[in-house]
Amino acid sequence: MSDFAIFQTGGKQYRVKVGDVIKVEKLDATGDVTFDHVLMLGETVGTPTIDGAKVVATVVEQKRADKVLVFKKKRRQNYRRTRGHRQFITVLKIKEIKG
Repeated sequence: MSDFAIFQTGGKQYRVKVGDVIKVEKLDATGDVTFDHVLMLGETVGTPTIDGAKVVATVVEQKRADKVLVFKKKRRQNYRRTRGHRQFITVLKIKEIKG
């Protein structure tokens, strides 16, 4: 069993250990989630993934991230626009790394 793994979900890569709590792009899931797109397991590097490797996580909650403000301005034109965006996220707790 490895001490860490790097896996990919939502177009991003995450380095995790057992017991870590991470925030990922929204997943339509409850209970346990299994990720099989494992790129690295300890010192073993995949080409591009490692066959048979899995990361098992438990969904802690579904929520929205903090607000990101988008501000546009054109000088001397009296043009100002403010928009806010809150991304949907899923909070996961890493339960097991299988290699």
